Amino acid sequence: MLPRHMQRLGRDWIAHLNSSQVFTSNGPVSTCMRWAGHYPRASFPLPVPVDFSANWRFPPFFGPWRQFQNSNWQLDNFARSSCFHLPNPSMKSEGEEPLTKKRRLSGQHDTPTPEEEANFANQKEASCLSVAQNEKSDSSKKGTIKRHWEYFCQHSKTMKVFENKETDQSNRECEAKFDFTVMSYNILSQNLLEDNSHLYKHCRQRLLIWTYRFPNILQEIKQLDADVLCLQEVQEDHYRKEIKSSLESLGYHCEYKMRTGRKPDGCAICFKTSKFSLISSNPVEFFRRDIPLLDRDNVGLVLLLQPKFQCKTNAAICIANTHLLYNPRRGDIKLTQLAMLLAEIASVAPQKDGTFCPIIICGDFNSVPGSPLYRFIKEGKLNYEGLAIGKVSGQEQFPRGQRILSIPIWPKKLGISQNCVYEIKQQQKEENAGEKMEEAKLNNTKEIARASEKLSSKLQHHFKLSSVYSHYFPETGMPEVTTCHSRSAVTVDYIFYSAANDDDATQPGAVDSFHGGLKLLGRLALLTEKDLWTVNGLPNENNSSDHLPLLAEFRLIER
Repeated sequence: MLPRHMQRLGRDWIAHLNSSQVFTSNGPVSTCMRWAGHYPRASFPLPVPVDFSANWRFPPFFGPWRQFQNSNWQLDNFARSSCFHLPNPSMKSEGEEPLTKKRRLSGQHDTPTPEEEANFANQKEASCLSVAQNEKSDSSKKGTIKRHWEYFCQHSKTMKVFENKETDQSNRECEAKFDFTVMSYNILSQNLLEDNSHLYKHCRQRLLIWTYRFPNILQEIKQLDADVLCLQEVQEDHYRKEIKSSLESLGYHCEYKMRTGRKPDGCAICFKTSKFSLISSNPVEFFRRDIPLLDRDNVGLVLLLQPKFQCKTNAAICIANTHLLYNPRRGDIKLTQLAMLLAEIASVAPQKDGTFCPIIICGDFNSVPGSPLYRFIKEGKLNYEGLAIGKVSGQEQFPRGQRILSIPIWPKKLGISQNCVYEIKQQQKEENAGEKMEEAKLNNTKEIARASEKLSSKLQHHFKLSSVYSHYFPETGMPEVTTCHSRSAVTVDYIFYSAANDDDATQPGAVDSFHGGLKLLGRLALLTEKDLWTVNGLPNENNSSDHLPLLAEFRLIER
């Protein structure tokens, strides 16, 4: 004799053939209906298509419901194409019999007519699409982590300076102020994603295709609505076909620099034409055919922008974007690439009075907070004598690159000094400023030569830079995270800026070499690694890069 629950199963199936629902095995994606738990992927025979009534409930053929819940049985993992349709589209009225039963009663063959089959397929597709859309909306609600704005002044993000004409007129004689937002975002090149698939084993495959990822990325850009975008890993064919046109439709002007060699991605800087006009665009290639050290294809991009004040001004802002080499064991290359970027900025940013215009440097620096490379950017100096190349970026807890950095790091023919400026311009500056000291220099030639030998292991730059983010949450001490995948969760993305004297982030003791400066008004808070794993890390349903976008609001202060 069959067990009691098997008998009940048979009775329930026979008693409810006159149903208003259909269970089919040839629908689209498997997520239309799901039971709790997860069971190993294996083939499982599905019953032949059969109708169930609207009041039908699952018979307890696995025993009690708690036992069924714990059985790790999930429909969509063994029937990837199954779908549960509500209601049955083949019934026109509540009392009408389903088509399958009509055919049996009339003696017709079970095979539907072509018209019925086509109509049923269309209705089934529409039903599954509706279920999928509902599931996506539900998942978007459940899988989203809200990031809040942190403000550092009394003004809110939505307040714009000079919106009131009276305020404009009253401030013409005072400091000119201009508020704007800047985003730095590594959007994850599709080619790099596919070449490094081991980093995304935690992701469902459908979330990794570009046709799914790009709408999410574009939606993030729309929602955050930054005035300046600094994007990394922008794949050239995607940029040419859809990214550029999509951003232009949002009011951006785009500048792009593709990596050298056969690398298909690059860096882009896009700015709203309603806020800025372009003065100059300066790409930087870190590859040098005649210098063995510089055999990598990374690039940078430096723009000089003119803010569109409502009052006349000669203010300018220098925006730089880069993606430095990843390799944790080649700190020598990273420092040289950074020096080349800083030299280009130093050649673009000077004003007529000899000071620098305000500077913002964005990018993926492939270096962690507190590392020698990071400290060099913020402090403006680095003594690298005895420093192992594997410790420059701090990416590895136990660095494998133990070779000591050579002194100097890069050869003289690169044309960049230890002060991170082009040597030709530095010589011209020294000639213009030091004609009166000619005799004193000649008398002390030997002493200067010895001093230069001692200082040759010291790098310097003349920018007073601060970081938008503090990299740790003050309440818990937990580190902020800008990238999170199967291998690591760390901070490697930054927004550095030249702080005004009254800005809270101004570096102590820094030389005021800027014409005005930038005041940090607010930033979009980052997340912890724990926060990100609650939505299965990056990428996920709603965030389609393995990096988070960084966003800050600044006020340009011109004296």
